[in-house]
Amino acid sequence: MPETAATPTGADTARSETARTNTAGSVAARTDTAPPSRRPSLLPGLALSLGVAVLAQLVAPFVPGVSALIIAIIVGITLANTAGLPAPVVPGTDFSAKKLLRAGIVLLGLQLVLGDILALGVPMLLVVVCVVVGGIFGTIALGRLLKVDPRLTLLIGCGFSICGAAAVAAAAGVTDPEDEHEEKTVTAVALVVIFGTLMIALLPAAATLMGLSARSSGLWAGASIHEIAQVVAAGGVLGGGALTVAVIVKLARILMLAPVMAVLGARERSHGTADGKRPPLVPLFVLGFLAMVLLRSVVPLPEVVLTIGGLLQTTLLAAAMFALGTGVKVRKLIHVGARPFVLAALATLLVAAIALGGVLLVS
Repeated sequence: MPETAATPTGADTARSETARTNTAGSVAARTDTAPPSRRPSLLPGLALSLGVAVLAQLVAPFVPGVSALIIAIIVGITLANTAGLPAPVVPGTDFSAKKLLRAGIVLLGLQLVLGDILALGVPMLLVVVCVVVGGIFGTIALGRLLKVDPRLTLLIGCGFSICGAAAVAAAAGVTDPEDEHEEKTVTAVALVVIFGTLMIALLPAAATLMGLSARSSGLWAGASIHEIAQVVAAGGVLGGGALTVAVIVKLARILMLAPVMAVLGARERSHGTADGKRPPLVPLFVLGFLAMVLLRSVVPLPEVVLTIGGLLQTTLLAAAMFALGTGVKVRKLIHVGARPFVLAALATLLVAAIALGGVLLVS
């Protein structure tokens, strides 16, 4: 007779179910005990950012009026739009754009000595306040008329009125801590480069035509030109002792970075965030900046400490600028349009006009 298939008994079925359960359990156990994936390393991106920052400082002395920060961001934009950025370096560049930026701004405070700034006198200090406040609010008003994006308008106002690229990045760090609008930050920095560089030649020419003294010309340069490297370049063109006073006035404008960022922080705190969290009233890096100003002004720091601090500050800020540049696509910048350029030109004229009016009144 042909053989017939055996019918499974209840015991066989139970054993089968038990085997399947044990197998599933062992798979789950292996899954649960599998080691978690390693976090991506920050080292490649950090090394690249810091390396470019060092190279930018070596090149900067040979490019008058252009700081290492500007060179670094140009390198970042060029790399991102030609060879591209390898995936392993992205975590480190993201870290550089955020954390190194804030550390660099803290160390920027070591450049400021309150005694030197107070020596300008109350009238000139009031001019500096008017330049910063009038420049920011005036730029915001112009931006509304031109229908330029409010975030970009604010960054242009801060950069052109206070201290160029560092002020742009600081304002972005307060108003856009997650870098959701990074292209606006780099657009504002690019405009600082263009219009601040133009001022190196235009302001000395205008000062000569108006017959201003060397001191008045220096005061005007320090109160109106965007980047400190651009101020140094223009002061050198003016000659006759203009450079020293120009740099001191520029440092007074840099000191305004703290109260302006505190106001922006308070505004962001009042608005809150989508997840209900409230940012700090005064950002921690602003408090660090003020602490460094007080340290430099009260404690007689050795020259070697100031030199190292200055080099470290420039390196950190340049590394952050390179990292910001790597996130920019030229195709996106092309679509920005003419209005931001018009706004930047008008903001430059506004800041220069306020500064000139103030200098003529107090000189």
